[in-house]
Amino acid sequence: MSNLGPDAIAGLTLAALAIPEQIATARLAGFPPQAGFVTLIAGAIGFAVFGDSRKLSVGADSTIAPIFAGSLAVLGAAGPHHYVQAAAALALTVGVLLVLAGAFRFGFVADLLSIPVMTGFLAGIAAHIVVSQTPDALGLERTNGPLLAQVFSLATRLPSANGWTVAISLGMLALMLAGERISARFPGALVGLAAAAAATAFLNLQTCGVATLGEVSGGSLHLAAPMVEVTDFRTIAPLAVIVTLVVMVQTAATTRSFAGTGGHNADVNRDFLGVGVANVLSGVVGAFPVDASPPRTAVVVASGGTSQFVSLVAAAVALAVLIFGGQAIGYIPRAALAGVLFFVAIRIVRVQVFADVWRRSRSEFLLILATVCAMLILPIEQGVGLGIFTSLLHGVWTTTRTHAIELKRIPGTSIWWPPSAGGPGEGVAGVKVIALQAPLSFLNAYDFTAALERDARGAALRLIVIEANALVEIDYTGAAMLEEVVRGLRARGIDLALARLESVRAQESFARLGLMDLFGHDHIFHSVEQAVETLAAGASPS
Repeated sequence: MSNLGPDAIAGLTLAALAIPEQIATARLAGFPPQAGFVTLIAGAIGFAVFGDSRKLSVGADSTIAPIFAGSLAVLGAAGPHHYVQAAAALALTVGVLLVLAGAFRFGFVADLLSIPVMTGFLAGIAAHIVVSQTPDALGLERTNGPLLAQVFSLATRLPSANGWTVAISLGMLALMLAGERISARFPGALVGLAAAAAATAFLNLQTCGVATLGEVSGGSLHLAAPMVEVTDFRTIAPLAVIVTLVVMVQTAATTRSFAGTGGHNADVNRDFLGVGVANVLSGVVGAFPVDASPPRTAVVVASGGTSQFVSLVAAAVALAVLIFGGQAIGYIPRAALAGVLFFVAIRIVRVQVFADVWRRSRSEFLLILATVCAMLILPIEQGVGLGIFTSLLHGVWTTTRTHAIELKRIPGTSIWWPPSAGGPGEGVAGVKVIALQAPLSFLNAYDFTAALERDARGAALRLIVIEANALVEIDYTGAAMLEEVVRGLRARGIDLALARLESVRAQESFARLGLMDLFGHDHIFHSVEQAVETLAAGASPS
């Protein structure tokens, strides 16, 4: 109870920063401003009840908004109401998938996107945000179509830009950048939107071509299942999988980034459950998918927030503004919201990661470029899907190129180590020690067993010791191929032993798949040296 006062103040700070962002993101998602308030309320309630993190902020998010807005545009051709219903159905589907992911502890799925691919993905999202908001910033009509076609259209219409709207959008961006330098808690967006709305009202800028949001009706929150055609799920279902994966990645990253603050550890699966329920609530009140927000969560932490009461206070403020402040919100220029989203786009581009990957791994820098190009050239949902596929392909490639290596003993010690520039090391006559530097699965089982066969050539070989420190898991294919090569080599008079099988999972798998019995418990050792001394007694160094 002693933290309620500080948490209430942190909630007011969060509301001041989140409300402008929620309005802007609702516009980005193709919804009226009030939908942004609804998603903030749904996100706060759903996560506060079912989530684990005490500080995670959930609501409308500019990372996923361009993905589903572009994809659902096809369904929106039937009318605005159909678009809203499709987005609500998408939120409901995403919520169910997230709840299942949390219930079945699928937290590992969040690790399927590598940092380079995620960096390229966010840069592509930033580009889509900038291009989609530039018409509002210039006072021009929006156009549809591929991203590059929109860029070309904007370039040809630049001379028709409205000076007032350009000044408002750039002024808004400058104020937010300056406010960020002052303090992370400075409500630059709120101050800027208030100033822009006041200037529009008192100077009657609408007569100068400055477009505003128009009066916002508070309406009423009501629960209802979204009404869509069964055929619409041909678009909604695959899109829900993509959005769910992106939400999982961002939620896990946010949870882990702020884990441990206040003595509270991270439970990613429980947070998936909370964000899933938040999406379900957002769907049944007719809004769109929500996500965990790293910037808003950082604000909670910086403001000294200690519980989800912070988000609930922010939601209560949003509800009050929605009910009583609709007329004032109506004076906000669309160009000002474009400035807010320009700021968001700048902040999600990880320039330092670009530079660091370029310096340390040129091959993975190509992953960033490939993902960015896919996001710019293809429809956005296809670009995201290709990015996910590229990340998985890179992981498979990394695993399959892991080769078996022969270890040598460091002279004068009992340590077996890969030969290095420090010296070739020493072996033992008739003995070879082979190590695999990855889990043994169908991805690399052929190469490993082929290496064992290759190293077994030579009449003098009597023993092969498999150093299994890195072998943390083995699947059926790996076990079957290993069993085949062990039986074949033993039939040729070459014995095999296992050393340093430290992984509990691997031990369980070896027992379940019959490999413990195959090797024999008298052929399983805690160290390579122990195996060599026991099974090659009297052998001399070579």
